[in-house]
Amino acid sequence: GTGADNDLYINQAVVFIEDAIQYRSINHRVDFNSLWLYRWYYSRIWQWILSLTITIILALAFIEKPSSLTVTSDVRYRHPAWNPPCGLTESIELLCFLVFVVDVSVKSYLIGWEEFWKNKWLMAYILTLIVSLTDWIVSLSFFCAEDVRIRRILRPFFLLQNSSMMKKTLKSINSTLPEMASVVLLLAVHLSLFTMFAMLLFARTKDGQQDKEWLSYFRNLPDSLTTLLVLLTTANNPDVMIPAYSKNRAYSIFFILFTVLGNLFLMNLLTAIIYNQFRGYLLKSVQSSLFRRRLGIRAAFEVLSSLKEAPGNAQQSYVSTGALLQVLQKVEMDSRCKQAIMRSLKTYSCDQLSAAQFQKLFEELDKDAIKQHPPSPEYQSHFMQKMQFAFGHPYFGYLGNVVALANIISICVVLVMDADKQPSERDDFFLGAINCFFILYYLLEMLLKILALGLKRYLSYPSNRFDGLLTVILLALEIATFAVYGFPHPGWRPEFMGLLSLWDMVRLVNMLIVFRFLRIIPNMKFMSLVVTTLLDLVKNLRAFAGILVVVFYAFAITGIMLFKGAVLEFLGGVFILFPTSFYIKKVTVVLYFQKKYDFMALFGHFQAEVSCCLFYLLSVNLICRWAKIYFVAWWLISSVIWVNLFVALLLENFIHKWDRRCHREPVSDIEYQRTVELMFRDVLEEPTEEELMEKLHQHPHLQLCR
Repeated sequence: GTGADNDLYINQAVVFIEDAIQYRSINHRVDFNSLWLYRWYYSRIWQWILSLTITIILALAFIEKPSSLTVTSDVRYRHPAWNPPCGLTESIELLCFLVFVVDVSVKSYLIGWEEFWKNKWLMAYILTLIVSLTDWIVSLSFFCAEDVRIRRILRPFFLLQNSSMMKKTLKSINSTLPEMASVVLLLAVHLSLFTMFAMLLFARTKDGQQDKEWLSYFRNLPDSLTTLLVLLTTANNPDVMIPAYSKNRAYSIFFILFTVLGNLFLMNLLTAIIYNQFRGYLLKSVQSSLFRRRLGIRAAFEVLSSLKEAPGNAQQSYVSTGALLQVLQKVEMDSRCKQAIMRSLKTYSCDQLSAAQFQKLFEELDKDAIKQHPPSPEYQSHFMQKMQFAFGHPYFGYLGNVVALANIISICVVLVMDADKQPSERDDFFLGAINCFFILYYLLEMLLKILALGLKRYLSYPSNRFDGLLTVILLALEIATFAVYGFPHPGWRPEFMGLLSLWDMVRLVNMLIVFRFLRIIPNMKFMSLVVTTLLDLVKNLRAFAGILVVVFYAFAITGIMLFKGAVLEFLGGVFILFPTSFYIKKVTVVLYFQKKYDFMALFGHFQAEVSCCLFYLLSVNLICRWAKIYFVAWWLISSVIWVNLFVALLLENFIHKWDRRCHREPVSDIEYQRTVELMFRDVLEEPTEEELMEKLHQHPHLQLCR
């Protein structure tokens, strides 16, 4: 009936607008039941369940054998870790797989069979589940005693496929690979040529005393390549040069030329290429997101114009404002945007909207998120007005910064004076007294600002929330110190009481005071610009962080499979490694660890690998000769590719912020929040009506009236 058709059109318009808000594709089923299932699938509850499931299956690596449940990673001191019994983590895995099966089934049904064969991500999703379930069955058949678990390496895929921005970023990376390959090939040529020069230059001589360079670094081709590869990252500079330099100063020319050509030219050229190519592809990706948004809004207009009561003629379609209001009541969107659209809708004199007017209404979605601070309280008393003017003035904040600087200087003076004193000789009276004075000032400053600005306006500024929170914590710590150890006095060195000693309490207070000094950042324009760039980058960096998690996780699991259980003995500062992996046979390596933290840089379990070993290797510290391929691959992906992509996004964000700073003066009571899409808003091209209608007519499940 007519009423049922109208309800269907309304629901279709609601879903299309929600697709436009989230930059989703509209190529999905649009019948009544499918729309209900579609909205349920993208509801907060199901997306929360899916995110929780992904988190759980990734976190299993911390408790699976070999477990990370130890206090220390140092193999000399740690106790045997608890390992879960067979079937515990496997049961949790099975539940996660069932959730993923539901997820892929619903997603495949909603897009339809025709679209399914075009979607490579969904086919990869199904293949990953099949392989994982097969490996899970094999694992149980071996009673969890197998060394190789393929499904553990595949787990990061579930995180990857669940994020559209992560997929776009991965496509961006893939598009930059051909250009990066040319520079990497040039780097390989550079490395090979200098390796040949080095082997000829530092060849073995008759005088064994003069062969330190050959013996330590250039004994054979693999060692020479490794030495110069590490030198390319400056991790072994200047150690690699010292033996030759001690023999003859002229040898330094070789190392200087290699470093200048490799580091200053080729590596920076790689950064420039990645920035240029990635920015171009990211711009295309954002352009396609804009097209999806405009297509979703136009699809909503077309279905609403099909309503029986919708006014229209043969030449042009219209949508009634009543139908749009009905849709807006059902749409899940930001209240700011919804209110802005409704306000704009009231300005129209007629109750009919053309396609252009309809599209213009939803341009609110593209605007900066604006946060306006609440007004200050209005005092009637003349004295209170003067107080409000004095303590709400920027100069009062500057005075607070000067006081905070004085506090930092006083702490530095005391630390320098007490640096060489034994704990029994140290007098904490002076430091405790100045801390008490400054904390009372901070409390008074906070209360006076609240009086001048009002509580709501005071809390609306992030810097005030940061300042106020630290002031409250400092006050609580100071009260706790006085309650346990009494008030400061000369010779104030009481015995240990409670959870922390007096010195620990004082140190904790001083660390918070130093941290509080960051309050000066908003008052320094250029520093504030840099910090806001970094904060915006963190907000928009979820896709990059997600890909880094995927890479870390895959390499960590691979490292455990290859090197798990390799450390059998520790004798006299020497680790003896024996092969235990399926992939490494008949290899015995002796490692001499010269740094204390190298005892933790082992592949015994997942937490040690992620938190220590891979971060340690991110700055390039090759460990074993037979593991070079693994570590060089990690260095190329993390330090060369990912770090340069991070630099590209950082540059783009900073340049955008700088341009806006030069063209628009900041408004004191308004804060602008921008996303990656809004960064490129000024250079994006609006799709034409012909492009939108052509795409709508290609929709596999939507039949338009015109």
